[in-house]
Amino acid sequence: MAEVINAIGRRKAAIARVFVKAGAGKITINKRDIDNYFPSTILQYVVRQPLNKLEVAEKYDINVNLDGGGFKGQAEALRLAIARALVKINAEDKPALKSEGFLTRDSRIVERKKPGQPKARKRFQFSKR
Repeated sequence: MAEVINAIGRRKAAIARVFVKAGAGKITINKRDIDNYFPSTILQYVVRQPLNKLEVAEKYDINVNLDGGGFKGQAEALRLAIARALVKINAEDKPALKSEGFLTRDSRIVERKKPGQPKARKRFQFSKR
């Protein structure tokens, strides 16, 4: 695998574009190392889940453009993008990733604010008196 494989992942307002090539397991996010970008070990674990599941964490270098959302949404968008890229590289890995739920796009997004209300569902205080 000499060429670069790219994929996209979305979650809430976050968009992750990944570029996967053969390498030593380095993950670079917005020109920063993963340990620097996600200081939380839990989020680093979430990002590496598909790689660890297939035991290929040391085989690929991953370059990422991450945009929008919060850190949790970004981590989950990145997990989806990495899983999609791994399926592009080797289609036999799809059942293993699908059974773990790494290929499912979580479509839940924030509900829009409605006019005449302070939030999407909350109403202003009402008193009949």
